[in-house]
Amino acid sequence: QVQLVESGGGLVQAGGSLRLSCAASGRTFSDYAMGWFRQAPGREREFVAGITWSGGRTRYADSVKGRFTISRDNVKNTVYLQMNSLEPEDTAAYYCAAEYNKLPIVHTIPNRMDYWGQGTQVTVPS
Repeated sequence: QVQLVESGGGLVQAGGSLRLSCAASGRTFSDYAMGWFRQAPGREREFVAGITWSGGRTRYADSVKGRFTISRDNVKNTVYLQMNSLEPEDTAAYYCAAEYNKLPIVHTIPNRMDYWGQGTQVTVPS
């Protein structure tokens, strides 16, 4: 089992920044590719950003490219999502996910993920 705990969400004005963190425990963190997904009320969960086990490859949803940055620290067993230039459309619950995956591939489909965190809310008022 892998336990994932997100933190760093909150309310921020449009144009502001937030940094989400996801602390992992339970298994070898570097065996897992990591991803961030989000879900707004009434909408399906969608991919935001992902990073391979080594950190050597990242992938982003078109809607966040150039504004969000995913990174990981395999010593601290933590993955981060730096979110800049936030927009009201970014309002959602943000979830951290782990996929057992040692390939240089970032998957974007939620069903590929093996473990999920409990989520952290990000609110950007319009």
